[in-house]
Amino acid sequence: MSSTVPQPPNSVPQPAATPAPVPAPPAPPAPVPPPPLAHLPLPFKGVDYAAKGYHCEVTVSPDQVVGVAEILDKEGLSLDTITGVDWLAEGQMEVVYDYFHPAKALRAVVRTRIPRDNPEIASIHKVFPGANWHERETHDFFGIRFLGHPNLTPFLLPEDADFHPLRKDYAP
Repeated sequence: MSSTVPQPPNSVPQPAATPAPVPAPPAPPAPVPPPPLAHLPLPFKGVDYAAKGYHCEVTVSPDQVVGVAEILDKEGLSLDTITGVDWLAEGQMEVVYDYFHPAKALRAVVRTRIPRDNPEIASIHKVFPGANWHERETHDFFGIRFLGHPNLTPFLLPEDADFHPLRKDYAP
C-alpha cells in the first residue's frame, strides 16, 4: 500500500490587497466675490438672491437718498418701486427703494429710517421721474411726506382721505 501525500489544490495566486484610497482633503472654500456695486462709495452688502430676491442692499441716512439715487442712476440702474415699513414699536418708518439694472441681472435695495412722528424725506422724483407715482402711493398708505414732491394728493385713496391704512396703528 502506498501512501499518498495530500497535495494542496491548485491555487491561483491572489493579488495583494490594495489599501482603500485616502480621501482628498476638502477643497478650500471658493473666495466670496465682492458684492455687486462694491466699487461705489456706499457700503453695499451682498445678500443671497435666492432667499431675498435681490443681490445687494445698503442702509443710508435719510439725507443721503437723493445722492444715492443719483449714483445709481449714473451706474445705469432704474427705480423699480418705493415702499414703506411701519416700525411702530421703534417709533420709526422705513423707506425702501428697490432698483434694478435693465441690462444686467442686478437688483439692489436702499433703506433708510425716519422718525414716525415726523415722517419726512426728500423726494427723488427729479432723479427718477417715475418715483412720482411710488412716492404718492407710499404717502397714501404710510403718511410719509416726500419733501419737494410736486403733488402728494391722494393717488389710490379717496381725495378726502385723512388716514394711512398701512400704518400699524390704523383702525378703520
